[in-house]
Amino acid sequence: MNPFFVSSLDSQGQPGQPGHQDAILLDAYSGTIVNVAKKVSPSVVQIRVSGRLDKPSASNPQRRQPDGGTGSGFIISTDGYIITNNHVVAGSSKIDVALPDNREFGAILMGRDPATDIAVLKIDAEGLKAIRFADSKQVQVGQIAVAIGNPYGFQYSLTAGVVSALGRTLRSESGRLIDDVIQTDAALNPGNSGGPLVNSNGDVIGVNTAVILPAQGICFAVSSNLAAFVTGKLMLEGRVRRGYLGIAGQLINLTERIKQYNQLTAKTGVMVASVEADGVAGNGELLQGDIFVGFNGQSVTTVDDLHRLLTGDTIGRPVQLTILRNNRQKGVMVTPGEIK
Repeated sequence: MNPFFVSSLDSQGQPGQPGHQDAILLDAYSGTIVNVAKKVSPSVVQIRVSGRLDKPSASNPQRRQPDGGTGSGFIISTDGYIITNNHVVAGSSKIDVALPDNREFGAILMGRDPATDIAVLKIDAEGLKAIRFADSKQVQVGQIAVAIGNPYGFQYSLTAGVVSALGRTLRSESGRLIDDVIQTDAALNPGNSGGPLVNSNGDVIGVNTAVILPAQGICFAVSSNLAAFVTGKLMLEGRVRRGYLGIAGQLINLTERIKQYNQLTAKTGVMVASVEADGVAGNGELLQGDIFVGFNGQSVTTVDDLHRLLTGDTIGRPVQLTILRNNRQKGVMVTPGEIK
């Protein structure tokens, strides 16, 4: 019997065969990631904080704090504006930024927003390379997602994966929900916080912010559209203005009888547990026990709905709340104040 030999050429696959096609696809994927790394890495910085006045709250087990006082960020303008996470810089008295070319600069905190975990820094440096935001509304589940940062102090590390899900919500340190969060399986670790999550073109689709501690491959990023909006406010005003009603509210289930009588479809509302007459918010028409079910014609089913609707545009302007008082629907006027 003649021996049968398999050549190395056969094992790799001839042109047109499945093995050959796999090699081409692998090379194309590798080429994409390499190009992203070359394009984005010069814009990713390492952030070192010191003199932290108080440690960030550990009340949220999903939040990863920067390891050893370090985090990541990325340059968004050639005149030195940098985005990072609020929890990376919160409470620190000194912030230093290390660039990929080994230059280091002291940074000025231009503003931070705990409600979205975004902060903006400014350095005085020349020769900076900026990266741009993509439209996160165009992001699709399954597309390539690349994260670059400084996990555990290992500078400019890259991990790649895909967008796992869209439209997630994440609880911020301030207690508010961050909407439109992107879920990815690109690995994140302490020190990655504040770094960019980019698409295959090297444009930012999100700002890496958190992981689920016991899980594998479940990581989150604030969407680029939300980050860009908040960044603009922080650069111009140093803060993001939000409305305030001066109440304590709690979720309450609505009975079928109340829903039918008032022709409501929602199963829950927000009951006023207490009203604070502090002169900041015009809430004199509200009473303890009132149940919010609407805000300027929009449905209110949770406290998070109220947080989302109390934007800066509502401050100082009368708005109509739809409430249930003694189980009957009623409209009352309030004037939101501003959270300081």
